[in-house]
Amino acid sequence: MKILIAASEAVPYAKTGGLGDVIGSLLKEYGKMRPLKVSLILPLYSWIRENFPLIDTGISVNIPIGSGWYGGKVWSHGSSVYFVECNEFFDRPELYGTSQGDYPDNAKRFVFFSRAVLETCMAAGLKPDVIHCNDWQTGLIPLYRKTFYNNDFFSETITVLTIHNLGYQGLFRASDLVLTGLGSEWFTPEGIEFYGKVNFLKGGLLTADILTTVSNTYAQEILTPEYGFGLDGVLRKRSSDLFGVLNGIDTEEWDPRKDTNIPTNYGLYDIAGKVACKKKLMQECLLEPGDRNAPLVAIVGRLSQQKGLDILIEAVDDIITMGAGLVIFGKGDETLHGRVLEIAERHRGTAFVKIGYDESLAHRIYAGSDIFLMPSRYEPCGLGQLIAMKYGTIPVARKTGGLADTITDYDPSTGYSTGFLFEEHSASALRKCMKLALCVYAENRGWKQMILRAMEMDYSWETSATKYIELYTRALEVKKTLKR
Repeated sequence: MKILIAASEAVPYAKTGGLGDVIGSLLKEYGKMRPLKVSLILPLYSWIRENFPLIDTGISVNIPIGSGWYGGKVWSHGSSVYFVECNEFFDRPELYGTSQGDYPDNAKRFVFFSRAVLETCMAAGLKPDVIHCNDWQTGLIPLYRKTFYNNDFFSETITVLTIHNLGYQGLFRASDLVLTGLGSEWFTPEGIEFYGKVNFLKGGLLTADILTTVSNTYAQEILTPEYGFGLDGVLRKRSSDLFGVLNGIDTEEWDPRKDTNIPTNYGLYDIAGKVACKKKLMQECLLEPGDRNAPLVAIVGRLSQQKGLDILIEAVDDIITMGAGLVIFGKGDETLHGRVLEIAERHRGTAFVKIGYDESLAHRIYAGSDIFLMPSRYEPCGLGQLIAMKYGTIPVARKTGGLADTITDYDPSTGYSTGFLFEEHSASALRKCMKLALCVYAENRGWKQMILRAMEMDYSWETSATKYIELYTRALEVKKTLKR
């Protein structure tokens, strides 16, 4: 089976968030599976050119966008990773935009990339059985496959589209339809029109052979108006082709037994090193709570309302009053940066905030914290809770999406759990759940058992990758049957 993964980011080449981690880890897992032949194609961002030795494949592409044509070259890293160069579109400091907002020509940029993926396949003689697309940036590929590229070369090819976060859809002005090359017949509610705008993700939802998303619960949630972001009707029509495949984590990168980023290694059968990691982290973050055994609560990731920062800000004073220390690390909405920095100023010595991202510091926070907080409004899968459990850091999270699928909620009658869940998205529900978690933390023996259960959980990529292969195989068999 020949698989081409098309994405806008993947570690180690480019990353803004969880999508990059997922694509990089999936590619690595596929590399272990035989007899698969797997390739990855990305835009050639400036950071990639500066940090990786690239080979000129000799392939050029010429893409029509609106009334103009844009040329590009194809480079490779190794034998299976391709990059599409177009300096006008991708030689920029960030992937999608700056702190001032999205790049105004994102529609042009990802029309170019989507068509360039298919053109590269033909020019390179790369005839994939499966093109696995990811999020809105590649949402037009399945649509183009069934329109402009409905030819003999791709006659055996199926397309798969994974929804990593339905909240991001690639919405552009109606006038940007001309950039796609598609006719006005596509600008209808049955096509890619969406409340007067062009919707790139919708193009993929309508035309991909298989739709997946990153947890079973999220696959059900997005069929409802509450979580469907206006596309729940489209998804309900395609529900028989929609599957939840839980993300995994790279267990080679995220392993406290051999993690070189943390001060002391530890594992399931010897967790003493976690205490040393906590001590070092508190020193690094200048935290000096009155009680050295006080629980340390952490947030790592994107600072946004989707991640529940609004209800945390409302509840934070009470959480710290309960006796917890707090570490917040990440970046996101500019309006929230100032508000979380105020928390550190107000609670100097018990709260630490750093805006930005440093992979090494993230590892130290996962290892040195007692509780990992994820009060998300919605969470398609979430990687933070999976990493936290691997490091024996207990998640406190809202019961939604992948959080509901991966965290076993605390049962007071048995004590059996790997974390704590609350249902209502409110500061009061968060306070109540945190109070329970801190009470259990005070019962040292029960907490240690919870740590061990969390560390025992297996969220490696092997199971998820196997599920994807099963879906590809099923769709290819259906395609062959229909051709007969």
